[in-house]
Amino acid sequence: MARENYLITALLLQIVWSLCMIKLCSASDLKNFGSLSAILIFGGSTVDTGNNNFIPTIIKANYSPYGKDFPGHIATGRFSNGKLIPDMVASRLGIKELVPPFLDPKLSNDDVKTGVSFASAGSGFDDLTTMIYTVIPMMKQVDMFKNYIQRLTEIVGVDESKKIISSALVILSAGTNDFAKNFYNLPVRKLQYNISGYQDFIQDRLQSFIKEIYELGCRNIVVAGLPPIGCLPIQETISSQLPLTRICLEDQNSDSISYNQKLSKLLGNLPSQLHGSTILYADIYTPLIDMVNNPHKYGFEHTNTGCCGTGLAEVAPLCNALTPTCEDSSKYLFWDSVHPTEAAYKFMTELFLKQFL
Repeated sequence: MARENYLITALLLQIVWSLCMIKLCSASDLKNFGSLSAILIFGGSTVDTGNNNFIPTIIKANYSPYGKDFPGHIATGRFSNGKLIPDMVASRLGIKELVPPFLDPKLSNDDVKTGVSFASAGSGFDDLTTMIYTVIPMMKQVDMFKNYIQRLTEIVGVDESKKIISSALVILSAGTNDFAKNFYNLPVRKLQYNISGYQDFIQDRLQSFIKEIYELGCRNIVVAGLPPIGCLPIQETISSQLPLTRICLEDQNSDSISYNQKLSKLLGNLPSQLHGSTILYADIYTPLIDMVNNPHKYGFEHTNTGCCGTGLAEVAPLCNALTPTCEDSSKYLFWDSVHPTEAAYKFMTELFLKQFL
């Protein structure tokens, strides 16, 4: 009963907050972006299309069974069985079918002109988060973006380069690792901050990041909030006192809600400081918690375990060619113990586009 009351309260809070933010995320906002010439992606594993393939880290997904349902059954480095939201959004907007990783040495000039992903699985706004897995910090992704601008300018010239960047759709999706891999599991930040203070610390870094890419020419920015972190299968396993009961962690979900409320307010204030920008908040908490609570509406039968292995803790090296997978990934919300399936991403992409188009 307590959990049911919590879920009802959490859902009502999210609905009320979403209604309060309608002006910020109205249907006309994304249309104000105008013609989108390219797509630029920053963040962590849910939007990393393969950059970690090219850096020395164990956090990779360029081996089976990742990519099991990707065209050609290729493990590209995407942390799922198939395509990610950036690929689907780029395709639906008519920009390109797949968003390549910037670090790919085979990156073509045509792909440079239409956009890339700078994201790195395991990354976060807190440098301590990235140190855990030796991945690419968020501010290092800004340096990669500067290198991208230089290459783009060499291809199309200064004026056209500025035009492409100013009219590109920028998607920023990071922060989950800072909480799930860092704050909840390591003692360092807990000695410095309570949860509210750490949220503020992360959002200060996020705000600095947005201002950096704004100064480099980005004007159309969509920022994803946190998911219901307490419903990630790995969190139910490692943070629960009863890991086999497979129940979402209410305190972590509550933290996600409060973080998202702060984020929405922050993003609502930024355009007045960054002239000519459109900065939108993308709510990913609501669709994911709805998938958890109403799985059959989406065709899911399993929402608290992943398709890979036992689904309790397998991710990255633990989800490998020797790990058995479920027969039908479309019935699973999660591919491994952290990342959604392509089926889940398809639903989220449709909801994302309906929210803004």
